[in-house]
Amino acid sequence: MSTSPDDGADGQPDGIVEGKRLIRLGGDKGLSLADRLAERFHALTWRTPIHSIRLKGRFPLKLLAVPEDPLLGDVARGHALLDGTMTFLGESHAVDSLDMLRAGFGVPFTEYLQSFAWLRDLSTVATRAQGSPVAEALTSRWMSAHAEKPDAVGWRPDLWGRRILYWTFHAPLILSSGDTIYRSRVLNALATGARHIDRYADKAPPGAGRIAAWCGVVTAGLLLPGGDPRRAFGEAGLARALGTSLFDDGGSVSRSPAMLLESIELLAMLRAVYDARDEPPPASVQAALARMVPALLGVTHADRGLASWQGGGPVHPDRVAAGIEASGVRTRPLRQSRDWGYQRLAAGSTVLIADAAPPPVAQMVEGGCASTLAFEFSDGLARIVVNCGGAKAALAQLPAAFAEGLRTTAAHSTLTVGDSNSTAILTGGTLGRGVGEVELSRQENDVASRIEMSHDGYVRRWGFLHRRQLVLTADGRELRGEDMLLPRGRKRKGDATPFAVRFHLGAGVQAAATADSQGAILRLPGGAMWQFRCRGGLMSVEDSLWIDPAGMPMATQQIVIAGQAAAGGANIGWAFKRAV
Repeated sequence: MSTSPDDGADGQPDGIVEGKRLIRLGGDKGLSLADRLAERFHALTWRTPIHSIRLKGRFPLKLLAVPEDPLLGDVARGHALLDGTMTFLGESHAVDSLDMLRAGFGVPFTEYLQSFAWLRDLSTVATRAQGSPVAEALTSRWMSAHAEKPDAVGWRPDLWGRRILYWTFHAPLILSSGDTIYRSRVLNALATGARHIDRYADKAPPGAGRIAAWCGVVTAGLLLPGGDPRRAFGEAGLARALGTSLFDDGGSVSRSPAMLLESIELLAMLRAVYDARDEPPPASVQAALARMVPALLGVTHADRGLASWQGGGPVHPDRVAAGIEASGVRTRPLRQSRDWGYQRLAAGSTVLIADAAPPPVAQMVEGGCASTLAFEFSDGLARIVVNCGGAKAALAQLPAAFAEGLRTTAAHSTLTVGDSNSTAILTGGTLGRGVGEVELSRQENDVASRIEMSHDGYVRRWGFLHRRQLVLTADGRELRGEDMLLPRGRKRKGDATPFAVRFHLGAGVQAAATADSQGAILRLPGGAMWQFRCRGGLMSVEDSLWIDPAGMPMATQQIVIAGQAAAGGANIGWAFKRAV
């Protein structure tokens, strides 16, 4: 499967209409009380006698096929399991004393445990004889804690969808026991879980969660006897979920590259289920993957690792490559996305990725970031300018307040006014009032590529529109930028308003300020040298940090241009130029 390198989701060239406006609808409030009450109500209905009756039915005696997992697990986590420890994003617990009902685990660890994603890690390093005792013991413990009584954690629709995928893909690890009663309980639980998500898959949040739930429904329809009606029902539900979880250009409605990769991995696993039954996947799945992969590649650097956006970390190139390989799609990066909102410039050995759209609305994602107009910039394997990233991918040991700080505008490589966020970050984990509209234009010729974009996130509070222009020369050796604060909205009164333009530097980049405080010399890992110059403010080099692919915070530096904007606004010019 392939698509033209410059095609958008509709097969047309992916150009941007001059002066295009992207508007954030319904994004000024967090999840409403009604939304939260509805979530609680649905969880309560799982425990009613009526739902218990709905879960009854025929139980399977076997699986019709065992698919081959197209993705490899984490070797270190797999060996840790064999050694008696389950670990995920810095949180570790002894397998022998793991309490399946414990509520005190971190959210990432809980989802790793409850989804049975650890089966992939275990199977990557262990033979069936080595891994089965560990897998069967944990599965039996899960059955005792959750199989007979639906609850809000173990029975979440997205977790049941993932659990069905991992149980069927790694059935040799959990169904090799000679204990027929145990094996029957596992198969019965699988069938019961499928009946549960038949009704509740659409209650999972849009994005990877809803896609996972419907992938579980379809997988059960394909691999459990008598599943043809469920398969047809599930395929229709999955097509509907893809419609609500993806933009037309293939990006995730969460605007999170990490979530888009996860969605691609889920569909790649589903393709493997169809392969196990010698059946072709539905056209809706193939069409979705054909749009998703170019969108994902559009937010990768030259090393094919993901850039850090909307709480995701810089996912390692190997995982990105494996997901794309499993998808079956061969294509090039989407350079100019419409709704997905990321603009890509590539020239010579350099890649620039800019956030040119409003942030996601609360109904689509929790933990979003106020990153509008930020950018990342790399030269070959070295990332020069980055965002701190990792608000949802950092180690469990990091304090909650620290993770929340990673979501702020100041944690991204863009301009802040009055040390405030361009979009409010609410205590419930969602984004509130702020950027409602982004205006965007893009021009390209033989000399350079230019992106001009603006947002209204500071208009209401500060009376300024932020406009940013980025120009990358055709040889990739110079990036010129201009940040402008333009009077807009209510008339400004009183003192000048402080602003700061931040450029968070990548890991290993060493910056030395020049004597005039208007420039810096940057030494990149590998020896390349870049020069930075600016005007319109006082430049300094300060400490910063970056969340690496393992979720670890790494000490880095940032270039900061600080100044005061008068009532008439401000203009800050800057440039990165390759020296060696």
